[in-house]
Amino acid sequence: MNRRQLLGATAAALAAPLARPALAQANWPSQPIRLVVPFAAGGPTDIPARLFAEELGRVLPQRIIVENRTGAGVVVGTDVVAKANDNHTFLYTTVAHASLRALFPRLPFDPVADFVPVALVGVIPMLITVGKDVRATNLRELQAALKADPGGMTYASSGNGGALHLATELMLRSMEARALHVPYRGTAAAMPDVLNGTIPIIVDVSTSALPYAQRGETKALAVMDSTRLPQLPNVPTTAEAGFPGLEAFTWHMVMAPRNTPAQVVQTVNRAFMQVAAQASVQQRLSDLAMRLVTDSTPDSAAAWLREETAKWTGLIQEANIRIN
Repeated sequence: MNRRQLLGATAAALAAPLARPALAQANWPSQPIRLVVPFAAGGPTDIPARLFAEELGRVLPQRIIVENRTGAGVVVGTDVVAKANDNHTFLYTTVAHASLRALFPRLPFDPVADFVPVALVGVIPMLITVGKDVRATNLRELQAALKADPGGMTYASSGNGGALHLATELMLRSMEARALHVPYRGTAAAMPDVLNGTIPIIVDVSTSALPYAQRGETKALAVMDSTRLPQLPNVPTTAEAGFPGLEAFTWHMVMAPRNTPAQVVQTVNRAFMQVAAQASVQQRLSDLAMRLVTDSTPDSAAAWLREETAKWTGLIQEANIRIN
């Protein structure tokens, strides 16, 4: 599976008119559509979800209601959608979905069997950063520093088993190095210790990491993607920095309960792709460092999810990562 093909935005899609997609069934949608976000309101996942909901209301003949259902990571909100049977409830989730089965052996749902991927709508790469006083100015120098003090350097994350933790472990394994993990209750709690020099390393979602790097409060060493960030044009990709294949993202995907009719899934997919192709939506979400996907299909979204699930499951098992 070519990841770049999955992420490509075609010119034809960008030029597509914003027309109402053919309705899946004569009476669908027969009620407001519920988009469940298993993250807190106002956060980096909620903001794009609400923008999509606003624009989808112009495409589909029913309003879209965003419902934030948090708890136990993403488990509570995901379970709400898994058990929905009204054909009007969908999940707006992230890379966290790909690690659920490996991190939580006892779940009230099956992350794979109980869901149908509808569309991959956006991808945000991780950014490898260090404190401004850390001597390393590139990934090779960081690798040398880590190897010179095995397990002595520390790195922050937003929580054990979260996307930041997993992305950093992926980096360390690629470097054949070790560091001490210091989990915090979210990135906001971790950043003061990175800024004051207590913690030297943090691999963060570009959305959160960009402002600190742009202000010179941290040093961005590499983007965990095959494409540089427009906001940081001088920061190399991990491949350019000497670590090909070291890529990690948080991504946004729409999913439906497994029994949702295929015609409904296709209709919702087309609606999301029409919204993602709007230049105004792309501009607004570029501020969050999100690269929108305008050519996703249910099949390509399912392929992406399979690949990501295999990748993170393998890492979790190899690194023996457990949720406390």
